[in-house]
Amino acid sequence: MDNQAVINEMIAKGRKALAELESYTQEQIDELCRVCCEAFREHAEELAEEAVAETGLGNVPDKIMKNTGSPDGVWYAIKNKKSVGIIGYDERRHLAYVAHPKGIISCVIPTTNPNITILFNGVYALKGRNVILCAPHPRAKKSTVHTCQIFAGALKKAGAPDNIFQCVEEPNIELTQMMMAASDTVLGTGGPNMVKAAYSSGKPAYGVGPGNSQTIFDPAYDKLPMAVGQTVFGCKFDNGIICACNRSFITPKAISAQVVELMKGEKVYYTDDPAVRDRARELLFPNGLGPINGKPVGQGVQDIAKMLDLEIPEDTSIIVVKVDKYGTEEPLCREKMLPLAVHIECEDLEEALKIAKANLRMEGAGHSSVIHSNDKAFIERAACGLPVSRLLINSPGVFSANPALANGLCPTATLGCGSWAGCSVSENLGFEQLINVSRIAYVYPENEIPDHDAVWTGSAEY
Repeated sequence: MDNQAVINEMIAKGRKALAELESYTQEQIDELCRVCCEAFREHAEELAEEAVAETGLGNVPDKIMKNTGSPDGVWYAIKNKKSVGIIGYDERRHLAYVAHPKGIISCVIPTTNPNITILFNGVYALKGRNVILCAPHPRAKKSTVHTCQIFAGALKKAGAPDNIFQCVEEPNIELTQMMMAASDTVLGTGGPNMVKAAYSSGKPAYGVGPGNSQTIFDPAYDKLPMAVGQTVFGCKFDNGIICACNRSFITPKAISAQVVELMKGEKVYYTDDPAVRDRARELLFPNGLGPINGKPVGQGVQDIAKMLDLEIPEDTSIIVVKVDKYGTEEPLCREKMLPLAVHIECEDLEEALKIAKANLRMEGAGHSSVIHSNDKAFIERAACGLPVSRLLINSPGVFSANPALANGLCPTATLGCGSWAGCSVSENLGFEQLINVSRIAYVYPENEIPDHDAVWTGSAEY
């Protein structure tokens, strides 16, 4: 079949499934979501191995960790929450809220996370009684198709309508664009070209932006060893391909030497050699502020070392390169999707904020950053000044997606980055963004309708 015929068939099947899901109760929808989460967990190891073998990105142990933990996050985010029919009341404003599906949702699946992206986006879509069409990245089509097949099989066994999960088996740019244009809503998770295509589809779209999580260390923080360990973990996880991975250590001079020693205790290969810095810059960003070189992306630390002509211990966790500049003057302060970070010294916390902001303005504005501190006033000042949608406190950067259920953010694979990055939302995408909400508006009792004086001088709020 040609591309148009493929899309016509997918849409027709999707509309039929939507019609059947329309009568499903909250309990029935939740059961379907539950079986999808359980099926994904059952295949966690298999999918991890397939994804690494097919894409050459990341590593199997960390992908297994993601694949086994993510179903918990999805289920925790949706259980006991209403997404069908009447979902809530506002007694004071005399409103009732009614949930409706958005319809057919297209999901553009990235090569970096071909499995959990479908889990999160797909189950959140199903929670709202939607149908999901997936377009794989060509380098990850086998793993993406297999993930959709796992969900389809689990749903069929549970007696659900056919074709709730569908996947393009032979992806190409034209077909993906046609799929998005024919859908009701588009989710674009991945690189800038993919996100741009989602927003150019002519349909409501939710996209993401590039990450470049900056990490600031407060000299007064009393748990620096833990902070350094978390930052190393956040840099190396899945070979650094997670968009929220930590990309820098920004330290006031008062604690720099201590932080470097703590890094070494975490098996970091630390270097302040200008020659190594120059080689790293040339390897990663041969065109300065142009696209990153794809060859080292997602590779292991030993492979990165060979590319840099370095001999490092076998148990090295990550490589950290000290740099003297930041922002647009130092390309190494950009997003690096591999187990390598930069170390930047500064005079104090105020300069640390200046450095973090400059790095984010260069790349990563709207995404995430991390501060290790117990100073609430400084934390809130930083949150007001840094262009990020998520500011994590005393945790690894990868917790922006809340994989460990350790903070109040919605567990997700789609991290909105707001208008900073050209995104429609600045929050973690959950099922709430994938339903239409109607409002039943009852007339106020006469004594509750505000008059002119009440509007301008009264204490009542709308």
